[in-house]
Amino acid sequence: MYQKRFNTRHFARPASGGRSGSSSRGGFRSGNKQMGERIDSARFINKAVITEQVEHFVPEHMFADFEIDHRIKHAIEIKGYEAPTPIQDRVIPHILKGQDLVGVANTGTGKTAAYLIPLINKVLLNYKESILIIVPTRELAQQIDEELHSFSKGMKIFSVCCVGGVGIGRQISELRYHNNFIIGTPGRLRDLIKRKMITLSYFNTVVLDEADRMLDMGFINDMRFVMSEMPATRLTLFFSATMSRDVEKVIKEFLREPVRISVKTRDTAQNVEQDVIKVERGKFKMTILADLLRKDEFVKVLIFSRTKHGADRLCKDLAQMGFKSESIHGNKTQPNRQRSLKLFKEGRVQVLVATDVAARGLDINDVSHVINYDIPATYDDYIHRIGRTGRGDKKGKALTFIE
Repeated sequence: MYQKRFNTRHFARPASGGRSGSSSRGGFRSGNKQMGERIDSARFINKAVITEQVEHFVPEHMFADFEIDHRIKHAIEIKGYEAPTPIQDRVIPHILKGQDLVGVANTGTGKTAAYLIPLINKVLLNYKESILIIVPTRELAQQIDEELHSFSKGMKIFSVCCVGGVGIGRQISELRYHNNFIIGTPGRLRDLIKRKMITLSYFNTVVLDEADRMLDMGFINDMRFVMSEMPATRLTLFFSATMSRDVEKVIKEFLREPVRISVKTRDTAQNVEQDVIKVERGKFKMTILADLLRKDEFVKVLIFSRTKHGADRLCKDLAQMGFKSESIHGNKTQPNRQRSLKLFKEGRVQVLVATDVAARGLDINDVSHVINYDIPATYDDYIHRIGRTGRGDKKGKALTFIE
């Protein structure tokens, strides 16, 4: 564990306004709600990387084996993909067959490509095809749109990204043309449907990605509205990193006898080394954080704060101490969020301070460390936070401050 003594001369006050909350029995209540989940601090420690079955996974298929258009296979080669990941290997054949599907996999396992590859093939077989992809956040929608373009370059496949936080006018203009893919967040999609800019009776394929997160964010009524506008006979693909009673209810409500594919072997990615940083009484978290960030191995660091205000304040304090940092949260405008993400992705800033808006879906290469400056509200939130590092076959580290 990180329990070293730290020099406290650099800074004299905690950045997020005090303690994260603790329990004398090793459990912690967290989050900005009165009733946070009690999380045993031992669950934040996993120093030994355990070898699991998925590490020795041998795919049943190669990309060349799939009955997909040769142009998609060429795009896959250009992207440097050699063999399918477990979720891709299991899911792609069922989607090609047109079967409703529930896919459960750890974050960072190639889930987006698992459904984009067969759906692009579906469009190439019929350019009149219209596919709806529903996701919880703007960043994830734009990320999927970018990946779609990388797979379908030169294929005359068109898409529009319909998200909140930006003006609706441009999206309305783009929707006047035929789009093979509409990728959007539930609230903005509902708005555009009510304005009669999207007619879902023409759509026979829908993807619900990060469905558990959409439920967590309170989008269930928007999801029900959108799904009610879809034809009764359709292909529904449902992806989630976690399963719960609420998720199971939605599966029964939206899908028809789905094939269930699960390649999730444990709650956390095996490539992430987890540890805690114990803050002794009288010491300051900000000082400890600054000393960590000065270490050579802390190259690209994603720091999670409990609140929007805390994220902004922490970012400002780090900047004053000489660290290149940006912040991202729900109150920032979409252009500002995209700018901060771009700077972090390109390695032009060392630190991105975020609320849980960045805990899911975002695919940022080479994040060396995830630091939970504030303890997450739930263990599921923790899982998704640390899933931003150690993606694919790379290693990562996650550290959680405990007071």
